[in-house]
Amino acid sequence: VLSAPEVGAMFVPTAEAQPAAPAPARFARGDAVRARNLRREGHTRLPRYVRGRLGRVMAVRGVLPLDDATALGRTELQWCYTVAFAGPELWGEGSDPNLTVSIEAWESYLEPA
Repeated sequence: VLSAPEVGAMFVPTAEAQPAAPAPARFARGDAVRARNLRREGHTRLPRYVRGRLGRVMAVRGVLPLDDATALGRTELQWCYTVAFAGPELWGEGSDPNLTVSIEAWESYLEPA
């Protein structure tokens, strides 16, 4: 039986656990981005309701395996970001102006705004 601190230590990333970046991060915290309007067959983790919408990078999460590739049995590493979208951007002017929706988005899901 593991104690709480032992379990927590298992999930703390270390320098050795971080994969090498395939390239420098394309985006930084605060950058305006647009979620690409992907139209692909198969698995993607990009929600349809953010496609084509403007958001802002809130955090750079590091280099992670792209789930779309993992679902096909391939390994592909990409930068991953937390991107926040305003409610009115997603659901129109009648939505709550204080609402924000955040997603984790891989670099191939985003383009500069």
